[in-house]
Amino acid sequence: MAETQRRQQMRSGTGSARPPLGWRGLLVGSLGALAIGAGCPYASLVLRGSYMDLDFSTPGAIFLLFVLTAIINGILARLKPRWALTPQECIVVYIMMILASAIPIMGLSGQLLPMIAAPTYYASPENKWSELILPHLNPWLRPEGERLITYFFEGSPSGAQVPWHIWVRPLVAWLPFLLCVHFVMIGLMVIARKQWVENERLVYPLTQLPLEMVAAAPQGRLASLYRDPIMWCGFAVPFVMSAMTGLHHYFSQVPAPRMAFSYSLFRHTATLTLRASWPMVGFFYLVEQQTSFSLWFFNLLFFVIRGWMNILQLQMTESLGIYGAQNPVFAHIGMGAFIALIVTGTGVARPHLRNVWRKAIFADPRVSDAPEILSYRAAFWGTVFGLVLMATWLNWSGIPLWLVIPLLAAVVILFVGLTRIVCESGMAEAVAPTIAPGVVVSAFGARAFGTPGLVALSLTYVWGSDMRTFVMASAANSLKMAEELGERKRRLFAAMFAAILLALASSIWLIMTWAYRDGGTTLNSWFFIGGPTAPYKWISAQILHPQGPNVLGWILTGVGALLMMGLATMRQRFLWWPFHPLGFALAPVWIMDQLWLTIFTSWLLKVTILRYGGHRLYHRMRAAFLGLILGQFAANGLWLIVDQITGTRGNRIFWI
Repeated sequence: MAETQRRQQMRSGTGSARPPLGWRGLLVGSLGALAIGAGCPYASLVLRGSYMDLDFSTPGAIFLLFVLTAIINGILARLKPRWALTPQECIVVYIMMILASAIPIMGLSGQLLPMIAAPTYYASPENKWSELILPHLNPWLRPEGERLITYFFEGSPSGAQVPWHIWVRPLVAWLPFLLCVHFVMIGLMVIARKQWVENERLVYPLTQLPLEMVAAAPQGRLASLYRDPIMWCGFAVPFVMSAMTGLHHYFSQVPAPRMAFSYSLFRHTATLTLRASWPMVGFFYLVEQQTSFSLWFFNLLFFVIRGWMNILQLQMTESLGIYGAQNPVFAHIGMGAFIALIVTGTGVARPHLRNVWRKAIFADPRVSDAPEILSYRAAFWGTVFGLVLMATWLNWSGIPLWLVIPLLAAVVILFVGLTRIVCESGMAEAVAPTIAPGVVVSAFGARAFGTPGLVALSLTYVWGSDMRTFVMASAANSLKMAEELGERKRRLFAAMFAAILLALASSIWLIMTWAYRDGGTTLNSWFFIGGPTAPYKWISAQILHPQGPNVLGWILTGVGALLMMGLATMRQRFLWWPFHPLGFALAPVWIMDQLWLTIFTSWLLKVTILRYGGHRLYHRMRAAFLGLILGQFAANGLWLIVDQITGTRGNRIFWI
């Protein structure tokens, strides 16, 4: 009902006859992409405040859209209505900003630059990276010049310029590969869009707030969301609490609300975290009850199992890297669940995929791809050639060709599976249960790669490991929102790719400038110390003490796949079945340990509202939960502005 009303508002909006992909929307979207590309790393690394692009929720894009639609566009609509952006133009702007949000910090630039420089800077007699890592690292893929790299981490002498010349070669060598990665991500989502959006009708919770924010209102008035007092009540809760947190940083006598508590259980071998996250409460209100119930239920179930395993000392000593599930047993089970998620999803999508095949290979006129941003032929063959070029590049970097194939398969499974979970469950802070490098080393053994292959494998951490945000998920949400733009939207693909390039250029410039000015290690310890050294520590251990192939890991992966398929089968066959398989797939991941109480709270509120107020009250209260999201992200942005004006550092309002 809300979606139908919104679309009617879109169509009746002032100036809606203008093409949504005209120069106005593209220009403002480009400016937004540049602002995201430079602003998000500035907030995270220089101001050291709230992260604005760390995960799929894209707080920076939400904040800028709020400024655009509630302030700038509102003023223009009253003073000069034809200057105001139409709802469709605002959607284009937001799409470009969320594509840009997947690049600056966690998605790419903040990983790429420190990681390719880290083995030179952090090499020491103790870790022996000068012997184990550097001789086997493709010289095209890293900067050279020990003194100038040291300045990147410690700061340059006063008056020195950024030594771009040592970075040009590695950045040029990386760029074709990264462009292929992002094209493949968008291409796969073009292929999946109709199945997910029209056939399965996934919820796409992350798109609902921005669509309400841009909805048109008659006579130049603000969107109905901004005129709803219930929304502002929800908005006020995180906004006021964030104000107290921000003021506490300036004035210690102001109490700061405590949002997380932890308790040791199972003989102090496991920690139960109780955390409240206002925007996550808002997102989970928008998903099906079965999904949110399964997310917190399976996480608590896995927590209890982990606790008893700790007491009984049932542990697997294998190391799969630092990301994903903390226990390798559950990492393997989670990987099996993701494989089953892709297999079952492909099975359901067979009729659609046959149509895509007929259109891409035989140009079947009976199959229409007019609503897509790329033709099925371009998306299919672009994805195929993109994967071939990625495989060639990875082989050139040092990974044996026969191992590149399972590596890319694992990457695609994890990326697509996590994107599906984000689009269906509202997990705006989801991470995968394991990472592709750990999967292939466990499956085939470290010796199969050889030392050069293992060292090259460490470079995959740049783009395929700490997956808290990436272009595929942003593209999936963008294609859902692009429904509002009509069928003629082929120019949107170019706009999306332009946003990626603009964010990449501006974020690299910002990070390089401030790292050489102040020293990267003084900006953010994780992105310049912990994160960049993690892959090389893991690879060094694999070189010195090779592990795998792990037969038990294969078995546990199979068990996870069978359990996941069993859950999916029960859900399809029995209406009374209470569990959604997505809950099982994400249950063992560390971030679920942080969010289970938030998910439970949102689920309980929704159950109570539906039980005693029915669907009418549920839809009425929806604005309040959207307000929880908007209030938190607006507070994040506002306090970054305040901190910049006052010169304050380290005032982090929000993490997850």
